[in-house]
Order: sequence, then structure tokens, then C-alpha cells
Amino acid sequence: MRNVKNTFLATFLVLLALACKEKPSEDEKGVAEIADHPENFYGLEKEKFDTIIDGKEVKLYWIKNDDIAVAFTNYGGRIVGLWVPDKTGKMTDVVVGMNSVSGFANATEPYFGATIGRVGNRIAKGKFTLNGTEYSIPKNNNGNTLHGGNKGFQYVVWEAKQPDDKTLVFTYDSPDMEEGFPGNLEVKVTYSVTDDQSILMEYEATTDKATPVNLTNHAFFNLNGEGSGAILDHKVQIFANQFTPVDAGLIPSGESKDVKGTPFDFTQAHTIGERIETENDQLKNGGGYDHNFVLIQDKNADQQTTKNKGMNHAATFTGDQSGIVMDVYTQEPGVQFYSGNFMQSKNTFKSGVKDDYRTAFALETQHFPDAPNQENFPSIILEPGDTYHTISEYHFSTTNN
Repeated sequence: MRNVKNTFLATFLVLLALACKEKPSEDEKGVAEIADHPENFYGLEKEKFDTIIDGKEVKLYWIKNDDIAVAFTNYGGRIVGLWVPDKTGKMTDVVVGMNSVSGFANATEPYFGATIGRVGNRIAKGKFTLNGTEYSIPKNNNGNTLHGGNKGFQYVVWEAKQPDDKTLVFTYDSPDMEEGFPGNLEVKVTYSVTDDQSILMEYEATTDKATPVNLTNHAFFNLNGEGSGAILDHKVQIFANQFTPVDAGLIPSGESKDVKGTPFDFTQAHTIGERIETENDQLKNGGGYDHNFVLIQDKNADQQTTKNKGMNHAATFTGDQSGIVMDVYTQEPGVQFYSGNFMQSKNTFKSGVKDDYRTAFALETQHFPDAPNQENFPSIILEPGDTYHTISEYHFSTTNN
């Protein structure tokens, strides 16, 4: 009887200890658990992404390694969330987004995390002339075309294949004259995570007719974490000596202006908010920063301006609270810096907070806005027989400062 009692007591004590053991907090959970059990993080349940749109299957996807995890949906080829460790090791979601496909589909801001095309940024008056033919495309932004028109790539369902845990491949065949653009365009975008805590974005496209192409990703970032408040105290360094001025409709004049002596000089680090309220016509036109920066293209420059052969160092952003550093590298000649000026608290993110004014920023690697109508800008015309190919990278690290 004594042995039975002792056994019972020992079992009871073990069960009591297990019951009293504190459940690990989200801060203590690693990348593997985020990816294996997404339901534990901001309601990212696969059931909320499993649906049919335009007769095509939509799902939630993950790519990950030991240091980084990224959630996607093939609706719009979107980044849903991106987790990296902050300076204390806490896994922090630095890309804002929704916790369901319906959240993205019904959002007043259609570009959260999306793969953008055919032509990222603006085309003036929804018109361009190519090989003697004038093309009209939908005007969806103050009389101009923005990010591909009414149904740009952010609204299509991409085919998705996942060759391994670290790689996700999206493909989409855009038919001739979709949104007014000529040519059957076959697009492939490969997202992958690397062992040095980066996410790579490789864009490829071919066409059977000459057509403009300018692909990018429109992730909105808050390096302090989604829901952590305004991004005005983030530090910014952009490796550009010039930017392209715009009119009140955010259409470039066609010139490139030196940043020196202006609020657009980020050749040395400044916070986003330091000069954003400065009396300046360009800041007034953009409602803040919403401008294309002309990146330094010297491939022989020192390591401050180039990381890998063929890829320039575009920018460095640092979260003031988290210590998370995001370095952006690209083969593109420009980058659009957008400071969240049109965020209006109309959408709810996966953490439960609203998309309040300037609580996220975007940094879109790109060719220049309105390039088909600007003779002085690098061309974005893809010809039959040629392949559009460009790579960009977001690299994450931390600082203790």
C-alpha cells in the first residue's frame, strides 16, 4: 500500500509541476515553432488563407531557416509577415499585413506585401507610346496609372511551387493586353531565405511583344515590429546622390536633382521624422517622402556602396527600439522610399492594430517612375527574345546602439 501511495504522490507532483510550468511566451519561441505552428502567432491560421479566387487555389506558405521565417500567400504573391530576431533575440515581425486572404482582398490599401507589376510605380495620364502605337491603360491614381492599373499583379492568384523549405517560386502568365499592356508576359519570382539572415527576390520575365516591365515587392516595414507605433524614429541611410522630383500628382519631371542641401540627403544617417515636416515643395507634393532615389551605380565603390558583384547597396534602415538593421541591396537603378503618408487607420493588421498614419514604410527597388514617357530615364521596355532579370535583397542584422 505504501508503494502505491508513494507512486501516486510522485505522479501527482510531476503532473503538478507540469501544470504550473509557465507556458513559453511568443518572445521565447524560435523560428521553427513560428513556421510549424503559425496559429500561435497573430492568428496566422492556414484555414484563413485556404480559398478559391478566380477559380484558382489560394494558400498560406512559409519559407524559413534557423534565423528567419517568412509567410506568404499566392494571392498577390504577398509577404504576409517576416520574423527576425531583435537585439535581445526576440523574434519580431517586421512586415505588416493581414491575418487572412479576405483581409488583403478587402483592404483599402491593395499593395501590402504584394509582388507588383507589370509596371511598378506611376505612368502619367495612363498612356505611353511604343513602336508608334499609343497604349491606354487604366487610370487608378489621380488621373495616372499606379502599380499596373486596376487589376495589377497584387490582385491575381499566382501559381506557387516550393522546391524546399527555404525557397518559394511564384509564376504568372499575364495575357496580351491585360490592363492595356501589349504582349503575353510570362513572369517568375523566386523568394528565398539565406543562411546569413537575408531574403532574396529574383524577378524574371519574357514576352512575345515589346512591353514595359518594372517588377518589385511592396512590403511595408516597421523594424520595431508590427503594431509598435510610428516609424519616424527609424534611422535611414540611402546611398543616392540624386532623386527624381515629382509634381503634385507624383509624376516625375524627368530631371534628377542633387540631394545635397535638401531633406532628401540621406547619404548620412538621419531619422525619418527629423526633416519630414520641413517646408519643402517636394515633401508637400508627396505628403512626406514618396520619391525615387537614383542609386550610386559604381561597381568599384567601397564596401559602403556595394555588397556583391552586380548588386548595389541601396539603403540601411535601423529600428530605434528593436535594434534591427535592414540593409537593402539591388541590381535596380533606383529605390522608392515611401514614409506611410497615406495610411489612414482603415485596415486591421494581423496583430490587431490599425494601419495608423506613418506606422510603416516601404522601400521598393525599381526602375524610375513613368519611364516609358521619360527619355532621360533608363528604359523598361522588354523585347521579344530578351529576358528581364533582376535581383534584390533584404539583409537583417542587429545593433546594440
